[in-house]
Amino acid sequence: MAAEATATAPTAAFDQATSGSESSLCAKDKGWFNWWTGTSFDMLRALEKRILSYLKTPYRGSFVDVGHCVGEADKIWTLSLNTESPNVPLVLVHGLGAGVALWVLNLDALARERPVYAIDVLGFGRSSRPRFSTDPLVVEKQLVKSIEEWRREMNLQEMILLGHSMGGFIAASYALSYPDRLRHLILADPWGMPEKPKEFENNARIRFWLRPIFAVSKMLNPLWPIRFAGPYGPSLVSRFRQDIVMKFSNVIADGMDISNYIHQCNSQNPTGEGAFHSMMQDFAWAKNPMLNRIGEMKRTVPVTVLYGSKSWLLHTSPPDTIKQLGENSFVNVRIIEGSGHHIYADDADTFNRMVNEACQAAARVQPDDGPAK
Repeated sequence: MAAEATATAPTAAFDQATSGSESSLCAKDKGWFNWWTGTSFDMLRALEKRILSYLKTPYRGSFVDVGHCVGEADKIWTLSLNTESPNVPLVLVHGLGAGVALWVLNLDALARERPVYAIDVLGFGRSSRPRFSTDPLVVEKQLVKSIEEWRREMNLQEMILLGHSMGGFIAASYALSYPDRLRHLILADPWGMPEKPKEFENNARIRFWLRPIFAVSKMLNPLWPIRFAGPYGPSLVSRFRQDIVMKFSNVIADGMDISNYIHQCNSQNPTGEGAFHSMMQDFAWAKNPMLNRIGEMKRTVPVTVLYGSKSWLLHTSPPDTIKQLGENSFVNVRIIEGSGHHIYADDADTFNRMVNEACQAAARVQPDDGPAK
C-alpha cells in the first residue's frame, strides 16, 4: 500500500555501465563520493518541496512499496493529486535524468478534472535505486513490472499512461504487456521508437565530431559529467542545460532550484542511468526499438503521440514510427510548434491542452471488455 515513509540515502556506485560484478563502494568510499558530488537525499527532498510549493492543487507524496521488482524491497516515490475525482486517472512517467518536480508546470492543469499521479521511475529521483540487469530486454521487463506492481498497490483498475522520452519507451512497452489496463497511451516526444539508420555509421562528418562522445557513452552512464564535476555539478547543469532551466523561469523564482534539483536527482547512485545505458544504442536509439514491436499492440489501446517541432527526436525517422503505430490501433499524432524535446515545459499551456484533450477523448471511449483481473 502507499504510505508515507522516511527517505534514506542510496548507495553510491561507480559510473561504469557494464558491470556484472559488485560495484557498490565501501563505506569509506561512499562518504568520499557523497562529499565530492554533494549528494544529499535530504537536499533532494527539500528542493522538490520548494519547487512543488508553486502548485495551487493540494498534493500528497508517498512511497509505494512494489516489492521484489528488481531489488529486495523497491519503493516508488509518488505524487497524488485530485484523487477524489471519479474520472480515469492520468499517470505521468518522466524521462532520463528527471523527476516528479519537473512536472510543476503541468500538474495543476492536468489534475483539474481527474486524478493525476506522477512517479519517480525506479532508479531515479527519490525512488529506490536497485541494481538492474544488463540485458536490455530484461531491464525493460523490470521497469514495466515495477509500473504494474505500482498500479496494483494503488488499486487502479485502469489508467491513462503518459510517458516522456525514455518514459515514453517504458509506457509503450507497458501497453504491449498490459493493454487491458490502459484507457489511452500518450507518448510525449518518445525515445527508442525507430531503428538506428544503417547509413549513420557511414556519415564521416558525424563520426568525426561524435566519435569521442559515442566512445565514452559506450563505457559510462550518460550523465556521468554531473557526478564527475562534483561540487560544480549544479553550475554545470545551469550552464550547459540553460535551455531546460529557463523553461521554468516564469514560475520558479530562483532558477538555481531547478539546476540543483536536476543535480541532486542525478548525483545519487545512477542505477536508473545504468538501466537506460543497457537499453540504448549510441544514446539516440534503443537496442530493441519499439518500432519493431508496436504493431503487436492490442487494437483497443488508442495512442496519442506528441512531438515538438524542434525536437531532435523528430529527426530519428518518426514518420516510419507513426505509420507502424497506425497499422493496428488508433493513433493521433500532434506537433507542438516551436517546442523542442522538453515539450511539457517549452510550451506548457499547449502541452497541457493537448494532453487534456486526449484524456477527454479517452473518457468518451468505453473499452469493449472490462480490464483483466
